[in-house]
Amino acid sequence: MRGKLTMYMGGALALLLCSIIVSLSLGGANVPIGKVWNILLHQVPYADTLFNLHPATDGIDDPDETIITKVRLSRVVLAVLVGAALALAGAGFQAVLRNPLADPYTLGVATGSSVGAAFVILFGLQMWIGQLTIPAVSFATGLITLFLVLRLAYHKGRMELETLILSGVVIQAFFGSLVSFMVSLSNNVVNEIVYWLMGSLSMRGWNYSLIVLPYMLLGAVVLIAMSRELNLFALGERQAMHLGVNVQRTKLIVLVVSTLMTAAAVSVSGVIGFVGLVVPHLVRLVTGPDNRIVIPVSAVVGGIYVLASDTIARMALNPKEIPLGVVTAFIGAPFFAYLLWKRKTRGGEART
Repeated sequence: MRGKLTMYMGGALALLLCSIIVSLSLGGANVPIGKVWNILLHQVPYADTLFNLHPATDGIDDPDETIITKVRLSRVVLAVLVGAALALAGAGFQAVLRNPLADPYTLGVATGSSVGAAFVILFGLQMWIGQLTIPAVSFATGLITLFLVLRLAYHKGRMELETLILSGVVIQAFFGSLVSFMVSLSNNVVNEIVYWLMGSLSMRGWNYSLIVLPYMLLGAVVLIAMSRELNLFALGERQAMHLGVNVQRTKLIVLVVSTLMTAAAVSVSGVIGFVGLVVPHLVRLVTGPDNRIVIPVSAVVGGIYVLASDTIARMALNPKEIPLGVVTAFIGAPFFAYLLWKRKTRGGEART
């Protein structure tokens, strides 16, 4: 298992590094990839001595270095963190619910979290408890959403796939209407709230990355630590219990941690759909179902996915920028339809 994990993680990290370099080089002012490497290496302590680098600026302020380090790098890092958080949340939801169609968006948790962010923005409470106000309120409304979805989905102690997805759609529609209602209440912040609904990473500095980072790291540590238990969930909750898993405790921890990561991502980027659906599923197709591999690799691939989507959003109609949520939905919605069709055809074959 360690050999496979090292191989897949190494490949994913190499692809992530290349994606970062390419994304940093693209924009209104294109910067050669070689120069991007040089600028980034100069930011690493003692790299000049270790790699015998040539001076990046020759003592003169370089506009390319300013663009890379002051403008683009913070956005690139935030895209990677948001993608990792959403992919980890999706992997957690899918593993604990034994449902490949579960993710923060289809379960309505992302939209529910955006209700909290919209409420805080509408009433000007952004600094109520400091910088953590929006993530804290988003987390609370995300948990409420998750509770309502699971409550609707359970019937006589069982939770059917169709019922779970339908419950997510219903709750998502309800909370989406709440956000629309809040948009209609004020003209002063209407653009800011609509921004949350479409999702974007523009005009985001380093402080936003610092909001997401601790939640993402906490979620990654918890999910990786519980990956063995999550593997046993694939056998069914009763079988997992017989094998020594505290099913209710594990389910509660994974659901809460996944919701927390979703809320943190939504609080800085708005609603970005289908990342938690697409990424873990694609990783599983390549690596197999072992959550000890799927969870950490999903974090890296999620960063690549959102970073690539954000680069497309910036460059497709340059200088006009497409909302990031639109790009991920263009990719994710057909993929979701494909998964539903595939599951339906398999069900039909099983009945014949």
